[in-house]
Amino acid sequence: MFGKHFELNEHTIHIVEDIGRHMPGGFFIYRSGGDEELLYANKSVCSLYGCETLSEFRELTGYTFRGMVLPEDYEELSESISKQMDASEEKIGYAEYHIRRKDGTVRYVDGHGHFTDTLAYGGIYYVFMSDITEKKEREEHENRKLVKEVQAEQARRIEQDKMITALASDYRSVYHVDLDNNDAVCYRADPEDDEQTREWVHFPYLERFGWYADHSIDENFRKAFIDFISADNIRKGLAKSSVISYCYLVHRKGKHYYEMIKIASIPHDGEADDGIIHAVCLGLTDIDEDFRNTMMKNQALIEALVAAENANNAKTAFLSNMSHEIRTPMNAIIGLDRLALRNENLDEETRDYLKKIGESASHLLGLINDILDMSRIESGRMVLKKEVFPLRDILEQINTMVMSQCKDKGLKYHCRIKNNVAEYYIGDDMKLKQVLINILSNAIKFTDAPGKVKLTVECVSVYREKSSIKFVISDTGIGMDESFIPKVFDTFSQEDSNRNNKFGSTGLGMAITKNIIDVMNGTITVKSRKGEGTEFSVIITFNNCSRSDGAETGEEFEAKPRADLNGCRILLAEDVFINAEIMNEILKVKGAETDYAETGAVALKKFSSSEPGHYDAVLMDVRMPEMDGLEATSRIRALDRPDARIVPIVAMTANAFDEDVQRSMQAGMNAHLSKPVEPEKLYQTLEELIWEAENKVLQTSKDQDGVNN
Repeated sequence: MFGKHFELNEHTIHIVEDIGRHMPGGFFIYRSGGDEELLYANKSVCSLYGCETLSEFRELTGYTFRGMVLPEDYEELSESISKQMDASEEKIGYAEYHIRRKDGTVRYVDGHGHFTDTLAYGGIYYVFMSDITEKKEREEHENRKLVKEVQAEQARRIEQDKMITALASDYRSVYHVDLDNNDAVCYRADPEDDEQTREWVHFPYLERFGWYADHSIDENFRKAFIDFISADNIRKGLAKSSVISYCYLVHRKGKHYYEMIKIASIPHDGEADDGIIHAVCLGLTDIDEDFRNTMMKNQALIEALVAAENANNAKTAFLSNMSHEIRTPMNAIIGLDRLALRNENLDEETRDYLKKIGESASHLLGLINDILDMSRIESGRMVLKKEVFPLRDILEQINTMVMSQCKDKGLKYHCRIKNNVAEYYIGDDMKLKQVLINILSNAIKFTDAPGKVKLTVECVSVYREKSSIKFVISDTGIGMDESFIPKVFDTFSQEDSNRNNKFGSTGLGMAITKNIIDVMNGTITVKSRKGEGTEFSVIITFNNCSRSDGAETGEEFEAKPRADLNGCRILLAEDVFINAEIMNEILKVKGAETDYAETGAVALKKFSSSEPGHYDAVLMDVRMPEMDGLEATSRIRALDRPDARIVPIVAMTANAFDEDVQRSMQAGMNAHLSKPVEPEKLYQTLEELIWEAENKVLQTSKDQDGVNN
């Protein structure tokens, strides 16, 4: 278009005008020689100069490029354009200059120009221009602001230097050390040390401080001091901590005192951050008085610790001896029981009695061993077993013991195991038995005939290789005052002494139970009303076990059925909005709709105010303000509505440890996904859980129809 054969005529003027109309800014063409006559200027150029018509623009500028430029800028501008054209093979240039509008105001504009030779006009420039006045004003404002900031920074540095000087007064001497060049200079000298290098005099760092170590530092500290001041040790230490220090004993001028050397890194201005410490600040300070006081306090603490350890060891020894004395006859009972069971001529009734004796004796022996675990719990040394155990067999053993006790007292006992509980799990069965029997024994102890005791067992959630099992023990006994409930797990806690005399309580059972559950990363809660009864709820997470005594089926490795996410409504609880947006987009791919809640409290409010079945699933962040995801999930599950216990709730959190997974499942969540969430894993989890929930609703509806018919 603007090549060698360019010429404005009746054929080309329409094209040029069309280009000019569609330009976002000004566009004009002018000759490079003579008066630099304009060949064309679009309407935007006229507007930049405050002209309403081309005639006004011609009158203002003489229709020349020279007339368009503020006279003070023209010579410098013309020279700049010439130099750019000479230096550019493409003949492209850029310039900023001032113009004067029709109303007399001066504006700043820029122009992007291109030079070309034509047969009709010789050399021409076609230029795209725009008003940059506001941009320049902003730049000038920023420059002025930057100057003020630099001045303020200089003032701060001066004040900082004064503060550093004041703080350095706590040190008898301060040095700058160049680790790369083994060079040091003293910034602050000790006026009482005539052996010290004078201020501002450079000296070899390691040699001078090595001399100081040889002549002044106690020989028991000397080697450690030399090792401490080495460049390699300094760099290693400061990579872990902002300041490193070493204390040592000094013998100087007939005095013996403790001194400390402190070292901190110094950033190098203008130096690339290569991750290596090149220079440090080093200070020496007298800490004799403080150090000796600290030593006295530490010695007192050491003596107190030794006394406490001795007392603890004495307690452990006592418990160990006592348990040994009890275990000795217990081992005999268990051994004889096993021998008796080998007799093939035993009748079934006797054999059954012997089995029950053996089971009860084994449990009692386990309880004796667990008495020692209390001390291990207190010291953090309790170890849990991870062994395969048959949960239903364990419950049968417990039921045998409990039914016998209830029968003797005239109570009714009922145990219900829901069919979603597997046969085998991996965990510590002895600790589980102790927990359940402790609670059940308390229920029997504080319930009078004709009362009831009930144990319900169900699997509340399954995720990957873990399952959370909930045990609910309830009774119709004497109950507790609401004010006593927070103290029920305290050691030796008793609501009143009369009850203790009547029921023979020691006040230790529930404390041991609570500690064991805590070690198992479980939870225990209690509800009670005076004169009506008590209910304990225990949730413990075990590892799943594929072992089964039932017939083998081919269903174990089959893919689970999935629901279609298209059209599903997902309640998304996430306090970080960008994370919520990302999750919304991921779900949108599958056609799912999300309802955003920025906190757990908002999620709870939205769910509770929605119609039953409105949400197909809930994605719940764990850490949120106001109310976290665990509490929000627990409250949703506790709502009195049909979908509260069925709706799938999936945890989403950057925390992915086993303890976090257990806490999520114990709160009532169905699955636990770690951030960043893999979309396919998210889809799979939601599709499987929603399908399962929909079928539960369908089955419930069928059961209800059957009842009505």
